[in-house]
Amino acid sequence: MTYDADIVVAGAGHNSLLTACYLAKAGYRCLVLDARPIPGGGAATEELLLPGFGIDTCATGHTMIRVNPALSQDELGLTANYGLRYAEPDPVEHVAFPDGEQFTMWLDRDRTAEEVARFSKADAAAYLRLLDEYDQVKHVFSQAQFTPVGFGPSLEQRLADHPQGKIWARRRQLSAVQVVRHEFESRHIQAFLLWMAFQVFQPADEPGSGVLPYAQTFGRQQRSWSIPIGGSGQLTAALTGYLADHGGTVLCDQRVTRLLLEDGRCAGVETEDGTQYRAGSAVVSTIHVKHLRDMAPADSWPAEFHYGIDTYDVGVPGFATYYATTAPPEFQTPDGPRTAVSAGLAGWPEDVIQMGADLRTGRFMPEPAWLLVATPTLVDPGRAPAGQHTVKLLSPQTYELPEGAGGWETVKREHSRRTLERLRQAAPCFTDDVILASLIKSPADIEELNPHMIHGAFHGGNRGPAFSGALRPAPGWASHRMPIAGLYQTGGTTHPGGSITGAPGRNAAIVLLQDLGHDPAAIMSAPSGDGRAVTVAGDPA
Repeated sequence: MTYDADIVVAGAGHNSLLTACYLAKAGYRCLVLDARPIPGGGAATEELLLPGFGIDTCATGHTMIRVNPALSQDELGLTANYGLRYAEPDPVEHVAFPDGEQFTMWLDRDRTAEEVARFSKADAAAYLRLLDEYDQVKHVFSQAQFTPVGFGPSLEQRLADHPQGKIWARRRQLSAVQVVRHEFESRHIQAFLLWMAFQVFQPADEPGSGVLPYAQTFGRQQRSWSIPIGGSGQLTAALTGYLADHGGTVLCDQRVTRLLLEDGRCAGVETEDGTQYRAGSAVVSTIHVKHLRDMAPADSWPAEFHYGIDTYDVGVPGFATYYATTAPPEFQTPDGPRTAVSAGLAGWPEDVIQMGADLRTGRFMPEPAWLLVATPTLVDPGRAPAGQHTVKLLSPQTYELPEGAGGWETVKREHSRRTLERLRQAAPCFTDDVILASLIKSPADIEELNPHMIHGAFHGGNRGPAFSGALRPAPGWASHRMPIAGLYQTGGTTHPGGSITGAPGRNAAIVLLQDLGHDPAAIMSAPSGDGRAVTVAGDPA
């Protein structure tokens, strides 16, 4: 039989592209299929508004992928050979509180601590303690994140061996709200840290979110809200460039609709137009696991897998408005106007708790307690014509609307306008006069543009205790191997979850390389040009 590729990959998000790159490095012919006109999934940059304005369709911040060995050790040469570069904006963050007070985080930790001290001297010491305490365990959490489930000690085991492990064993199971209220006294600083914690769209009042104020704040303090020069799509361009140079192919406008099964094994995929693509060694999917299950007969999956997927929580939906502007949002502070690439509005802790309750019950939120204001052109002016800017306003929202509201097409413009007016209370000069064009994306719009962002949730799903580690996406199938032989899953629905981390992609590559008879460490650490000389092994078990 003639195979279309050794590895067929369904979906061209950054994780599946990363998996494909490592397999291509090992000498495998990889064919990547994606439903959209361009690859990248949530890591894409498009001219959605006006010519010359590059808009990050979904993700903008890339802080977490910076510690992925794919980049920190440049295992694929994405930095050395494919032009991937990052900016580390300073200030790091700027937020406004409901009472009109504002707070700025700087790359200089002592300067940030001085800013904290304006609200509480005790909290300034607690802030430095937060950074130092996480510094002691960051390697533990990072190693667990970048190790496939079952391929090394679990996070629990790693913490058990650490001198501070007992503290972190409790802390990581608490909610972010419980953690910041225990460690900090100022409501302003509590609000800022909860705003930071929610940046991965995990409700801050849910158990299991307790590590987020530490991890998110530490990462930002180390390397800011890192953004790729040229937009999120530059990460995708580097990955697809590497793939092309190593014999891989990416085909867009190819929506995968069915898995091809032969003798109980996944032999390839079929696309919407009926075209079939066959894989000689394996099929990799980054399709949302709820949709992946529907692409094979129900009896192909065991009952336990069905239960795991039935009960999988798809996560928090988002609501976004994108702007092309002649000026950035300037926050009015006692020290004068201030801008930041990453800014926003931070609600009080009780507002954050109410927001979590609203999200769980599906109650529409006219004024969510969390708003992100992203203006990447402040440090990356090439994303827009000279002197102009791109601005994104992002907030959480429920997918379903109240009865009688009239649907998102009726509601979204008014809701977007209300959000803009809230921002103007802190940034009054961001008037209609500076806005050249805008685009609103409700949760329904986000889902329509990418159906695998179910209900407009783009972080891959809830990462609480029931959906983490060995339980993600379903108990028994957390090691990227799906119940159907020859089928592997990566992406945000797999360990360790969503956001731009590349961790699921690299982890899936480790599993596949081992199953194909390779030493993953040898492949990944080899110079990026050496992979084509590696002999391809047989089919995975």
